[in-house]
Amino acid sequence: MITSVFLGYILLGVSLAAPIGPLNAAQLNIGIRRGFFHSWFFGLGAVLADMVYMLLVYLGVVHFLEAPFIQTFLWLFGFFVLTYTGIESILSRGQIKETELNEREPLGKSFLSGFWMSLFNPMSILFWLGIYGSVLAKETGSGSLWHLIVFSSAILLGIFMWDLTVATMSSFFRRYLSPVLLKTISVVSGLSLLGFGLHFGIQAIKVLFF
Repeated sequence: MITSVFLGYILLGVSLAAPIGPLNAAQLNIGIRRGFFHSWFFGLGAVLADMVYMLLVYLGVVHFLEAPFIQTFLWLFGFFVLTYTGIESILSRGQIKETELNEREPLGKSFLSGFWMSLFNPMSILFWLGIYGSVLAKETGSGSLWHLIVFSSAILLGIFMWDLTVATMSSFFRRYLSPVLLKTISVVSGLSLLGFGLHFGIQAIKVLFF
C-alpha cells in the first residue's frame, strides 16, 4: 500500500515538473549552450528552491508571500530575470558550434541560476501552496510525520527525475543535431522565456494597478 502511494507521489512530482514553463525552457537552453552537467546542476538548484518552499509551507510561513507587495516584487523579479535570459539566449545563438562550448564556466553559476529562477518564480508559490499544501493537510491529518517525510521525498524524487531527463535531452540535442537546428531551438527557447517574462510583467501590473 505504502509502495503504491510512494510511486504515485513520484509520478505527481514528474507530472508537476513536466509541463512546459520558464524553468524547463531555461534548463533546455542551458543544456544546449553549456552541456549536460550545467543543465543538471541548473535543475538541482531548482530542486533546492522547491525544498525551501516545501519547508515554508510546512512552517506556515508561505502565507506571508501572499501579500500584494511581496507578490509584486516576485512578479517583477521574474520578469527581469526571464527577459534577460531570453534576450541572452537569442543574442548568443551564434556561439553554438561545438560540444565543448561554455563548459569551462563554473557549474555553481548554473546551480545558482536554477535556484534563484525557481525561488523567485511566483508560480512556484502557487504550486507549493496548492499542491503540497493539500498533501500536507492529508498526511498531517493521518498523524504520521514519517509518512509526510517519505511522500515529500517522493515528490522531490519525481521532480529530480524530470530534471535529469531534461538535462539528458538537451545534451542529446547538443551532440547530435546540426548547428542550424541548435540555433533554432535556442531562439525558440529564448522567445519562450521572453513570453513568460512578459506574462510575469503583466501580472505585476495587475497587482499594482488593478
